[in-house]
Amino acid sequence: MNRVVKLPYGKTEIRLELPEGSFRLLASRTGELKNRGDGAEIVREAMKHPFGGKTLKELAAGKRTAAILISDHTRPVPSRDIIPAMLEEMRSENPGIDITLLVATGCHRGTTAAELEAKLGREIASSERIVVHDCVNSDCVEIGTLPSGAKLLINRIAAETDLLVSEGFIEPHFFAGYSGGGKSVLPGVCAKRSVLGNHCSAFIDSPYARAGMLDNNPIQTDILDAARQARLSYIVNVILDENKRTVAAFAGDMSAHRAGCEFLAGYCTVEAEPADIVITTNGGAPLDQNIYQCVKGMTAAEAAAKEGAVIIICAAIEDGTGGDSFYLPVKQCASPEALYREIQGIAQDETRPDQWEYQILARILIKHKVIFVTEKKNQSIIEDMKMTYAPNVETALETARRLKGKDASLTVIPDGVSVVVNRK
Repeated sequence: MNRVVKLPYGKTEIRLELPEGSFRLLASRTGELKNRGDGAEIVREAMKHPFGGKTLKELAAGKRTAAILISDHTRPVPSRDIIPAMLEEMRSENPGIDITLLVATGCHRGTTAAELEAKLGREIASSERIVVHDCVNSDCVEIGTLPSGAKLLINRIAAETDLLVSEGFIEPHFFAGYSGGGKSVLPGVCAKRSVLGNHCSAFIDSPYARAGMLDNNPIQTDILDAARQARLSYIVNVILDENKRTVAAFAGDMSAHRAGCEFLAGYCTVEAEPADIVITTNGGAPLDQNIYQCVKGMTAAEAAAKEGAVIIICAAIEDGTGGDSFYLPVKQCASPEALYREIQGIAQDETRPDQWEYQILARILIKHKVIFVTEKKNQSIIEDMKMTYAPNVETALETARRLKGKDASLTVIPDGVSVVVNRK
């Protein structure tokens, strides 16, 4: 008897048919948290019972200005569930408060007007003041020094507002432990200098800079301190089901983020027996829009793979590589090993743009052959980046079995960005 495994791919899915019992499936249990109601109501209910005790209405009272850090186009945050409730509560007893929606892009490209309308809805996108952060060109001010030693420079709007709050969503993050929380500040609205300092090679190399790890994680230590120094007073973070709908929400001070992470860990942590072949994805759109983002899914496969295993990742990558600062170092290097050695010699204050991403990719490529299932038009960039192209997952699996043997053990992770893999 065969079993069909659904693999998210762009805005569609790939259906992989495998004999029952021939593979191990590692999947998040967040499907058990399927949305059974209105996501906006889930958010509003969480906001009624904030961690830390103070409601957003109370925090907004008497404030002249406020800034809401909102997610950019690379994150599936259901802002339509969150932002109307935040705006309403802030204005309920302070109708004159001057609110700016500051798009926390980090070092990503700027979010377009069309993307903002899709995320926020036409009414909010057209009526609210929205500023898209630019880590190079935005006016940033130094507000302190991070535990890492890097200078903390943040967007002036965030630095000078009377009340700083944020939205976000919580999912495993491949080197920050979990997304959400203070990530809206760092890297969200920081100058490139601060982001690069936080993402230095030594920190990325830490065994604690992995999915699901918050404690002792040097990346997360900086993030928490950045949020404190920026006076991030209130967050609304949500958890999503596989359809990107809100299933849980956590609101209040930064302890809300920790509570959300602990809640999610009970559903997304999986136990892996290292396998010869691992198949995964980057969770479909919007997270599989480029190769840069897909390194995240690869790290889940890495955690579930034997040394020398073959990793297969399926992703649409409609936006290609994700930028030359990520693409060219890999394309131009003599080998992943040579690139990794070079990165180890780069000092914190000399960290290069996207270095962290190609550092992790190089780490994976040193240990594993990676086969990338995507559209034919992407074949050249896949091969440029030291990976093997395959037109479909069946062809990729055939190639992997030729390399590892017909009896090779197989693990399938349908959504690599939704799980925290613990090795047995």
